[in-house]
Amino acid sequence: MTFLGIDHIQIEVPEGGEDAARGFYVDLLGLEEIPRPRENAGRSFLWVRLGEQEVHFRCGAGFRPAALAHPGILVDDIGGLADRLTAAGQEITRADSIAKDRFHMRDPFGNRLEFIAAKAGVTE
Repeated sequence: MTFLGIDHIQIEVPEGGEDAARGFYVDLLGLEEIPRPRENAGRSFLWVRLGEQEVHFRCGAGFRPAALAHPGILVDDIGGLADRLTAAGQEITRADSIAKDRFHMRDPFGNRLEFIAAKAGVTE
């Protein structure tokens, strides 16, 4: 048996967070929203494409943000993304990053995200 990769990850948001999630992940980050299968109706509310993989979003009644668990998202222009996020009033941090070519931030619900330059040696 060989593990081949990750098909998708799911990120939980609080109930009523649908518009804020779409505004952050689709409008601000620019991720492409993709259709959900009909059989998924009533469960996750938003799917986006992230390279070859997908991210699914689902509301949870007992929501608690992921303090340490996080996706590491590859980006081809890490400096441009950092500039866009800070211009939009988002706080990014490199305090706990292992290299200059990455940063962490929180989504509107407090979930931790890490963005990493897609090519080794690429920095701001």
